[in-house]
Amino acid sequence: MRTSVIVEVQNPKEFKQQLLGWSGQFREALFLDSNDYSQSYTSFDAVLAVDAFTSIQTDEHNAFEDLKQYQQTTKDWLFGYLSYDLKNDTEVLESANFDGLHFPDLFFFQPKKLFLLKGNQLEICYLNMCDDEIEEDLEDIRKQVVSENHNPDKTGEKLKIQQRISEGRYIEKVSDMLSHIHRGDIYEANFCMEFFAENAIIDPIATYKSLNDISEPPFAVFFKNNKQYLLSASPERYLRKENDKIISQPIKGTAKRHADSQIDEEIKQELLSNEKERSENIMIVDLVRNDLSRTAAKASVIVEELCGAYTFKQVHHLISTVVSTVEKEKSAVEIIKTTFPMGSMTGAPKISAMKIIEDLEETKRGLYSGAVGYFTPENDFDFNVVIRSILYNQQNGYVSFSVGSAITSLSVPEKEYEECLLKAKAMREVLES
Repeated sequence: MRTSVIVEVQNPKEFKQQLLGWSGQFREALFLDSNDYSQSYTSFDAVLAVDAFTSIQTDEHNAFEDLKQYQQTTKDWLFGYLSYDLKNDTEVLESANFDGLHFPDLFFFQPKKLFLLKGNQLEICYLNMCDDEIEEDLEDIRKQVVSENHNPDKTGEKLKIQQRISEGRYIEKVSDMLSHIHRGDIYEANFCMEFFAENAIIDPIATYKSLNDISEPPFAVFFKNNKQYLLSASPERYLRKENDKIISQPIKGTAKRHADSQIDEEIKQELLSNEKERSENIMIVDLVRNDLSRTAAKASVIVEELCGAYTFKQVHHLISTVVSTVEKEKSAVEIIKTTFPMGSMTGAPKISAMKIIEDLEETKRGLYSGAVGYFTPENDFDFNVVIRSILYNQQNGYVSFSVGSAITSLSVPEKEYEECLLKAKAMREVLES
């Protein structure tokens, strides 16, 4: 079905940029970059999938069943996304909030052309129907000129970023959420707000590069579906399957970096012992354990690491790793469906948290806090969490990014607001530069 060719790449960092530049000509493209971040579970340093041979695009209704049929029929590499609102396909929930982006709830495609980069080794996997184009394409990619100067704004006019929820309204809404927590309706919930600009004209590839340069995260994504774009600098893995092993790595707990290395290390150590940040993480770990147990072999759910402190360019994060061994008869899509949406973006108990989130938030989340990734022909998969991301609908000129924080009984609304502004900083800088 696919022709596979392995070639040596002299300068992987430059080649990744050339791949990205070359991808812009295709209607469908998905570029994943680990930014050489050191992590325990990984297959590739970068992946590019372009040019759909087949695809599936649907709304929330019966979405997981449709995806399961598509995945089991193609038995090939599939790339795409699951939007947060697929929660409505797994539970009796709805999404009635404002949506300025109008992306499909689910989109996956089977690429004609696929590039898998690991170290200096590049594997090129083309469907047999177009394998005679490998050499010519490789030549075109190597001719791509890599520019260090990224100018995301094509027009020269500064984008006017607006905030969907004012500071005052935000504090009121978080206070409402705290009332739910004190009443015992929930223990924790992730509350998000949107920043947006209308009539926006941006250069998606240049915007993605600028965003990625700021944080260089392990789960960066450039995604294009015709005129719909995701430009993501996500640091978080949602779910990975390796044979019969399932890996989830929720992030909860954030602290700002400091230029002085000694102070920076002190901040990191303080994060490790911070009661509020740890309790946020531990609550979500419990939720993830419960989610994984739904498809796990008996007594196979294990917390491999609890609240490990990890350093990124802009922030320190607490990350936990929860693993399980999956029962043989469980399909790849079923494993995703029983854990979706990810606990780090919902709360605990999950269904109550999602209902309260829907009432208090003012924007349909859509692809934000959903997941992007791929399935392999061997039935494995790897998906990120869509955070620290810019979404852009080129057709209606709407650009959007959202940020959120975990609200627990220890939350101070004003401090949660400050955390949101810290998380919004990189996206705002990139769009307003």
